[in-house]
Amino acid sequence: MPEFELNGLVEIDEDGFIIDSECWNEDIAKAFAAAEGIKELTVEHWQVINYLRDYYQQFQVAPMISKLCKKTGCSLKRIYELFPAGPAKGACKVAGLPKPRGCI
Repeated sequence: MPEFELNGLVEIDEDGFIIDSECWNEDIAKAFAAAEGIKELTVEHWQVINYLRDYYQQFQVAPMISKLCKKTGCSLKRIYELFPAGPAKGACKVAGLPKPRGCI
């Protein structure tokens, strides 16, 4: 199984998504973001990340994109500006969620 090193090893799947979301922390988010080409996580990034984490902790699944946009106030275009790889491959990965179902 692949691993990501940041003050210890973090297990990731073959697509770079964290295996155990309980291992996630802000330093891991920053490292994952940097690996995705995001230089700095802004307040807007954290708003999306925190919503994704809260939703996942409550329902054990990532929210639908329409719900993510509505609850964060970010348009889909803005989500892609914040997370160029998109809401699933970018935002969910940085937020420490497992790879969303239906994510190719």
